[in-house]
Amino acid sequence: MIKKFSVLLIFIFLVLNIEVQAENKPIQLALFTPVQIFSEESVITGFRLNLLYGRNVTVVGLDWGFVNHTTEGVSKGVQWGFVSINEADYQGWQHNSVSYTKGTFKGLQVGVVNYAGHASGVQFGLVNYAATMEGLQIGLVNIIGDGGWFPVFPIINGSF
Repeated sequence: MIKKFSVLLIFIFLVLNIEVQAENKPIQLALFTPVQIFSEESVITGFRLNLLYGRNVTVVGLDWGFVNHTTEGVSKGVQWGFVSINEADYQGWQHNSVSYTKGTFKGLQVGVVNYAGHASGVQFGLVNYAATMEGLQIGLVNIIGDGGWFPVFPIINGSF
C-alpha cells in the first residue's frame, strides 16, 4: 500500500511539475480548521488529508478528505472527498459528492452535484451547473447559464 501511495505522489509531482518553495508546505493533515499541521494561509504542494474539514489557500497535488476547501489562486491535481469547495480556480479531476468551483474549472468533475463559474472540460453527475461552459455536461439535469446549447437539458448539454 505504501509503495502504491509513493508511486502516486511521485506521479503527481512529475505530471504537475511541482516546484516546492520555502513558503510552500509539502504535506498537510487536518482534523478541522484550525486544528491542522500548517495554518490555513499555507500553500500545500504535495498531499493534503482532511479528516473532517481542511482549508488552505491553494493545494497542488492530491487533496483528499471529507470536506476540502481552498480560498485563492489556482489549485491543481486531484480532489477526492465528500465536498470540495474552491473559492477561486481549479484544474484537474474532482471526484466528490459535491464539487463547487466559484471561478474557472478546467478538467473533469464527477459527482452528484457539480458547479463551476466557468467550466472547460466535462461535468459528469446527477446535477451539473456552469455559468458559462466550453465542453460537455452529462447527467440528469444539466444547466448552462449563458451560451450553452440549451439553458437546461437532461442527459447531455454543452457548448463549444
